[in-house]
Amino acid sequence: MKVKLIAHTPEPEKVVAAAAKLCYSNARVDDLLDGLTPEASRAFVEKLASMGHESPTEHASFTFAIEGVSRSLLAQITRHRIASYSVQSQRYVNLHEFEYVLPPEIGQDEESAAAFDEAMREQARQYNQLTEVLKKKHAERLIAQGVEEKAALRRAGKQALEDARFVLPNACTTKMIVTMNARSLNNFFRHRCCRRAQWEIRALADEMLRQVCEVAPSLFAKSGPPCVSGPCPEGAMSCGRAAEMRETYAALKRGE
Repeated sequence: MKVKLIAHTPEPEKVVAAAAKLCYSNARVDDLLDGLTPEASRAFVEKLASMGHESPTEHASFTFAIEGVSRSLLAQITRHRIASYSVQSQRYVNLHEFEYVLPPEIGQDEESAAAFDEAMREQARQYNQLTEVLKKKHAERLIAQGVEEKAALRRAGKQALEDARFVLPNACTTKMIVTMNARSLNNFFRHRCCRRAQWEIRALADEMLRQVCEVAPSLFAKSGPPCVSGPCPEGAMSCGRAAEMRETYAALKRGE
């Protein structure tokens, strides 16, 4: 897995503080930013957090480039709907030598890992075989319709991928660009940093949190699973390790 914060709202804490200042004062547009030093902006953001006033944080956005994650993770992250996604297409990109994610529990057992690797090789073989069969079929049809051979082969290859992709496994890796505002990110962290979240998306959430804390620490001071800033909401399903989680996320935000 590779995660990189590639863009974000300039001076995100200042932007959020300006939005809050507009809500709670008679400040005019021309003087809205007056006095919003880094220290004052941080104080505004901390006050917002203490009040539970989250809407001003929607004005700061963060964009991540992510690769080496599974299509299974893709299905989970896109459930977070207040976000923008651009994902590598299996329809247009030939994945004849696709990479895949090996779950840790499987990787720790030699027999299981061998069976998993064999399954991936078989999926790749079937994908390549199906791609060639479909490409030949489409090319013959297009040539019969009068399409020039070179153009027919190019179009046939694209058409073949469209259907061959259905045999690719959830383990197949993908790449994506994800943009979320700070409010949506905090919601994402609340759900996906929890120990009950699936291991892969939890690892992604932790790394995203670590990186945004470097550029906007006050916006994410209370971020992480719910137990970091309050009681665990999981009831009987709680992991019972709230104190440990608070220490873990305090260290993560310090860059340790």
